[in-house]
Amino acid sequence: MKLNYLITTTLALTSCQLVQAAEVKYMLWDSNQLPAYQQCATDFQAKNPDISIKITQAGWNDYWTAISTGFVSGTAPDVFTNHLAKYPEFAKSEQLVDLAPLITRDKVANDQYEAGLYEVWGRDGKQYGLPKDWDTIAFIVNMDIAKQAGVSLEELQNMEWNPKDGGSFEQVIRKLTLDEAGNNASSDKFDKSEVKVYGFQTPGGGGMMGQTEWSYFAVSNGFKFHDKVWDNKYYYDDPKLVETISYLASLPDKGISAPYEQTKSLGPDAMFVGGKAAMIPQGSWMISYFKDNAKFPTAWVPLPKGPSGQRATMFNGLADSIWVGSKVQEEAWKWVKYLGSADCQAVVATKGVVFPAIKGMAEKAMETQKAAGVDSSAFIVMSKEKTFLAPIADNGSQVDDLMKISLESIFIGKVDPATALKEANTKINALGQ
Repeated sequence: MKLNYLITTTLALTSCQLVQAAEVKYMLWDSNQLPAYQQCATDFQAKNPDISIKITQAGWNDYWTAISTGFVSGTAPDVFTNHLAKYPEFAKSEQLVDLAPLITRDKVANDQYEAGLYEVWGRDGKQYGLPKDWDTIAFIVNMDIAKQAGVSLEELQNMEWNPKDGGSFEQVIRKLTLDEAGNNASSDKFDKSEVKVYGFQTPGGGGMMGQTEWSYFAVSNGFKFHDKVWDNKYYYDDPKLVETISYLASLPDKGISAPYEQTKSLGPDAMFVGGKAAMIPQGSWMISYFKDNAKFPTAWVPLPKGPSGQRATMFNGLADSIWVGSKVQEEAWKWVKYLGSADCQAVVATKGVVFPAIKGMAEKAMETQKAAGVDSSAFIVMSKEKTFLAPIADNGSQVDDLMKISLESIFIGKVDPATALKEANTKINALGQ
């Protein structure tokens, strides 16, 4: 009996060793989302024991360096989280697998996703990603400071702005700004050279997108990036953008926002968490970060209405793509298909970190956030206002570099906005000719 048992056990072990799972390497940049996708990987592997998912996470800048160098060296991950500002160049250089035939073969329903999220990942009949989530922008406010300043939640939720005097938005941030003596920026006694708390922190330049930095101000002022998706003619020299950037660049001179150099060094998120800034703009993907790190009461509020009479926000959506050099493309597709499914996105919703792409999942995520004491409805409000896509066109990295240089030169006071933006726009439009 013992001998038979040993033989059976040995044979079982040998047969297990012969079945080696195919490894799919998956990479993402957001550490806040890592636990959700680790759970998705665990669930996926239970259903697909012949496939092993290896997840790697890296910060934003290191992430894109790893992806780009990986394409060249042949070490890129099989599947990676992709961004609308990045994928056009990856597609143009033929680094992404066209998922359209696989989607058709496996009858994946593209109408299960929130409107517009699927289509933006396609071009000329090809599809380069399955949607995973969406985001909008809102303001997060230190409610201790707001209360001390006599600013109500209702005031914060109903701000308006204009590039001439800042409207009620500037009136609010003046009240939220305090100098070392305790005077706010509405007072004649306010000392802008000794600021203790800035009322609003402009995040900085923002490159070609200005997602959290300036796009929502500019679009609510009548600006548009270009006429349509994939149009290489930009309007960065539009007077509507010029006056928007001029207004934001003027805030440090008034003492109600920190100088660009300080923002670049510390970062607006750290300034907010450290009590140095009373209100900052940020995306819905950062909800859990502030819940975990802000040690004071906070509130998310909608962005202010602009001269157009509307609020505006970039409506961005990430997707998962497959690298064309992957040696396990069929297994990689199974993983991408699972990432874009209700099964995985329901797990993501229960973590409450982001709003999943499948219809109805955002509300589930919001319920999770509410149970954790966070009212994230401002982002849902913004999704029903005027939304616009990130500029999607060819030569994105070059456009981004030119805009970064231009905007930095403006915010450090080196050149006037009209001149800098006109020069940048001329160079950018020449790229598409």
